[in-house]
Amino acid sequence: MGDTLLIAAYAALGAVGAGLLGMGVLRLLRNRSVAVSLTVVAAVAVAAMLAGTMLVSWAMLLSDHDLWVVTMVCSIAAVVSLGVALTLGRGVVRGSRALAEATRVLGDEGSFTPPAAAPTAELAELGREFAATSAKLAASRERERALEDSRRELVAWISHDLRTPLAGLQAMAEALEDGVVDDPGVYHARIRAEVERMSGMVGDLFELSRIQAGVLALNTSRMSVYDLVGDALAGADALAKEHGVRIIGDGVEPVPVEVDGREMSRVLANLLVNAIHRTPSDGTVAVSARREADSVVVSVTDGCGGIPPEDLPRVFDTGWRGTHARTPPAGAGLGLAIVRGIVEAHQGRAAVCNVPGGCRFEVRLPAAV
Repeated sequence: MGDTLLIAAYAALGAVGAGLLGMGVLRLLRNRSVAVSLTVVAAVAVAAMLAGTMLVSWAMLLSDHDLWVVTMVCSIAAVVSLGVALTLGRGVVRGSRALAEATRVLGDEGSFTPPAAAPTAELAELGREFAATSAKLAASRERERALEDSRRELVAWISHDLRTPLAGLQAMAEALEDGVVDDPGVYHARIRAEVERMSGMVGDLFELSRIQAGVLALNTSRMSVYDLVGDALAGADALAKEHGVRIIGDGVEPVPVEVDGREMSRVLANLLVNAIHRTPSDGTVAVSARREADSVVVSVTDGCGGIPPEDLPRVFDTGWRGTHARTPPAGAGLGLAIVRGIVEAHQGRAAVCNVPGGCRFEVRLPAAV
């Protein structure tokens, strides 16, 4: 038992000495290649074994022949270990350089292609993470481009929609100043109508800016979706009669929701106004509300004839108005963007799909507990 403890002590002493020396070397070489570090680690392992063996041999007074045999075995093991460590280190270095080059391309060109074969699982995982990040960045750039396009389109539409009535207001004001108008009351009514229309456009812009800035304050309360839909139908009835369109409430369930009544009334009003303008005379606009699991789905179906599939993803974009055939007069392309912003502020989702003869807009809201 005493010899065993003595052997263990001498072996531990040699291994610890080699390990401390190796740690010092690694600290000095901490900024060098990983191949050098792996070689040092392999050398430390062999040196620790050799140092322990030499001390034990010296303590037990082994013969020169036995000591030479032990030294030869350890030396051969050292050569093989260092060769394996160097090979592995070079592979890791090549993989790291390939990953660094692919990452550099990501910074320059915005795309990332992971190396074909990674030498270690960690580098392979890092490559997959870079690829996922590259995909997210590409999607973000695409959204940014789409947003920038919609903003330019919005500025163009707003400029057009403001320039035309302003020119008319200027002409009417000059005519009134010159006293060349036979019936000033007609001009006054036109001026008031144009001012109200432009005030509505400015109000929509202000509302959209609050939504996009994330400062839309919601005063939520528990109410029935049946009452919300009923009020929206009553408010849109006059416009529907003017355009010869029938509005029906088809299957509106009295489901409770926690919403801001004023903002949700605006959502339904925007959807109904769009549906009425896009539906031809003698057409029908149908409104329904139902509960699905933990959500309340309010849908507005019109008779517009459908939206081209390529335009469906852009329907709720700021400034989008589609073709002129479906664009209501005085529309600024903000109504549906406001709808989506208000619904998402309520932790809901707005969607659109084509149905036979028209399209259906759906607003999905969390149901009240």
